Amino acid sequence: MDRFDRAILRELAAEARISVTELARRVGLSKSPVQARLKKLEETGVIQGYRALLDPIRLGLAHVAFVEVRMIDTREVTLAKFNAEVARIPEIEQAHLIAGNFDYLLKVRTADMPSYRQVLAEKVSVLPGVASTSTFVAMEAIKDEAVTDVT
Repeated sequence: MDRFDRAILRELAAEARISVTELARRVGLSKSPVQARLKKLEETGVIQGYRALLDPIRLGLAHVAFVEVRMIDTREVTLAKFNAEVARIPEIEQAHLIAGNFDYLLKVRTADMPSYRQVLAEKVSVLPGVASTSTFVAMEAIKDEAVTDVT
């Protein structure tokens, strides 16, 4: 990636619905090279897609909990089953395999505490290989942003 690719990515991160013509003007290239660069960035997976950013608070999903998950074991077969099931749970926004005192950190978003308790009891705690969980409820999001800087 060169400075033009980075400029294209910065502009798209700020305004994904920008026209190719306007994008070309902003990065200082003509339309055809920008289209070719966009295609390459998409094909190589640097640009994974274009989507609308939704406000979860306005959608009634204000409750955020972070869940530490300890596994019964960490054999690949157990982790693969867990990962596959986590991918199917819409309330889990993020899931990370962690090196530390626990195995996974999940970000779970629901409407409220009763909804969260139901998700924890009926979806998270019964996942394959789960030994125990610990929940930390977020009081306020101080910074919650997507990647926009490609320096």
